[in-house]
Amino acid sequence: MLVKTEYDIQFQLAQPTAIVAMLHLHPSLESRVRSGNELLIEQVDGAVKTTVPSQIYLDSFGNRCTRFMAPEGRIQLTGASTVALLDEADPINAYAQQAPVQELPSEVLQFLLPSRYCEVDEFTSIAQDLFGWMTPGWTRASAIRDWVHEKVAFNYKTARPTKTAMDVFSERIGVCRDFQHLAITMSRCQNIPARYVTGYLGDIRSPYSGAGDFSAWYEVFLDGRWMTMDARHNNPRYGRVLMATGRDAADVAITTSFGNADLMHFYVESREVLEDGTIVPPLEAPVFATESPVPSI
Repeated sequence: MLVKTEYDIQFQLAQPTAIVAMLHLHPSLESRVRSGNELLIEQVDGAVKTTVPSQIYLDSFGNRCTRFMAPEGRIQLTGASTVALLDEADPINAYAQQAPVQELPSEVLQFLLPSRYCEVDEFTSIAQDLFGWMTPGWTRASAIRDWVHEKVAFNYKTARPTKTAMDVFSERIGVCRDFQHLAITMSRCQNIPARYVTGYLGDIRSPYSGAGDFSAWYEVFLDGRWMTMDARHNNPRYGRVLMATGRDAADVAITTSFGNADLMHFYVESREVLEDGTIVPPLEAPVFATESPVPSI
């Protein structure tokens, strides 16, 4: 299947500001990119646009990052890509096994430790009471995912940059990243390596759910490889497009400005397309029959 992604993000800057953007697709998708995957950075002054120079580097997690010095005024970040993905939903690996900690690859061990938004040390007894009795591996990992999905309500208005896994556990409400932080933390407490993922997840072969946005999910390390989990959308989905991975959201911010940057415009979309570029619309929401009203006499 082909998935087209695009974005248009604009900031107003009161003074020149250093910015790091993480808007390219993940390097692991390079061979699947059919077109695009370039970041255009421009200063906008009325009808005049001037390209802002930038540098690309890989961070310690292997994510592709772009750094630049943004001039004062309005800055526009735009890009689009078309990527070929496997025509299948998230796999269910029901028999995936969990390795003992001593047998895990060294580079995976960091995904068992506490991080900025995932207070593993504060959840040990909680996670043990809830999941310690379960069969290790996919059974336990998916149970953690489903528990978070059932216990936490989604609400955009509750988003805040300081919200940690413990906050989500206490408040039982949050946005995509909050669902994932809590599930990641519970997983690590059960010695399941878990890492945070950011990317695109449009309404591909699903009912339309509203304006597009970047999405968050997570991955667990079972059977010697990373496997997709999503505590917000816990049913298998099509068309996930990977952008970056890290310990939690602090490692994979879409943009990081070293100074004040006021967001003025935000557009993100991810859709399935045909070979000729025709957009495949999302599914229509199901219509449920209701009882006919009793006529009044």
